[in-house]
Amino acid sequence: MEKQIIISISREYGSGGREIGEKLANKLEMEFYDRKLLESIYNVNNIDTNVLHKFDEKARKKFFSRTVRGMSNSPELNLAEMQFNLLKQRAADGDSFVVLGRCSDEIFLGLADVVKIFIRANLDAKVKRVMTKREMDAVTAVKTIERHDKKRRAYHDYFCQSKWGDVSAYDICIDSSKLDIDGTVEFLYEYIQRYLAR
Repeated sequence: MEKQIIISISREYGSGGREIGEKLANKLEMEFYDRKLLESIYNVNNIDTNVLHKFDEKARKKFFSRTVRGMSNSPELNLAEMQFNLLKQRAADGDSFVVLGRCSDEIFLGLADVVKIFIRANLDAKVKRVMTKREMDAVTAVKTIERHDKKRRAYHDYFCQSKWGDVSAYDICIDSSKLDIDGTVEFLYEYIQRYLAR
């Protein structure tokens, strides 16, 4: 792709945001960064990815961590900063990519061509998706959705000025249950094509 573009996707749990992001990246022939970003950090810092997964996209535990002379003992904070720095470096290198979460709706503030997307879905669609993907009953699925979204909100709002899910922080907010996964991908692809051609 000649012109650099970064596509930031935030999502509700169960909305299909990861699948949409991955399919959109494939269609645009771009890199897709989600938990794969941890593998890049592993390669750079020689850290076990299984350890990193425990702290991925989690807010710092205030009562169990402290910062002295700019150095923190919080694994959540340190991992987040490593991911932010890696993403900023990729952007500085002129790369185009799709990134899922990781406060990417805010860490690229000031860059010209960043498209910020928030993907939601109605509760019935999310519950059905989580029940199928995770093989659980409806009650457990609802609790799982609530728990994950609470964690995502806490993580995002700890590191960002904007609030997670606040429509004013995004260029597009879309309900994936209206067009289904592939329809949402097609809609977003068309938007990106028009954006690049403007």
